[in-house]
Amino acid sequence: MENRVIPGTSIPYGGGGMFSVFRPLILAADGLTLGQVCSLTGLEPSTVQNWVKRKFVANPVGKKYRERQLARILLISALRDSMRIESIGELMSMVNGSADDESDDIIPEDRMYDYLCEIIAEAGDGESFDRIPETVRRVTSDYDPPDKNAAQRLCEALTVMAYACAAARYKKEAESRFMKMKEESK
Repeated sequence: MENRVIPGTSIPYGGGGMFSVFRPLILAADGLTLGQVCSLTGLEPSTVQNWVKRKFVANPVGKKYRERQLARILLISALRDSMRIESIGELMSMVNGSADDESDDIIPEDRMYDYLCEIIAEAGDGESFDRIPETVRRVTSDYDPPDKNAAQRLCEALTVMAYACAAARYKKEAESRFMKMKEESK
């Protein structure tokens, strides 16, 4: 398969806890500007602004995106190649409620993003595709849920996300191979 990137970004994958790559940048600048978010993710400014307008992402504070907003943008970006944006928004709401309200969150978005990255890394290029639910349970075994249903809800959401990311990788690979076939047939 193609060169791997950190999910939801255009940054090459180097292994390890993914969100920790972004935290120093956010802290040093007291948040990231829209331009910086777009540089990291490869998204267009209008796309991010649309997600904020539609309440999929919390409003930036003083025109700066903090950890919570960036993590949610990365999650949405990682899923958008295989899921409709409305479905992604609904999935995120099932886990953490309203994007503007942290009090209803069952897990910080940056931690959910790190879990997803770890699950994707362990799943590899599909050889353990059928073991994603087992991988999700193992990766989230250190999660301390705020209520009895939170752990199950988180695991289900991460399983959906992992399958969506795998589907996006397969779709890109299929498109790449198809384009190669077209070129070779000329």
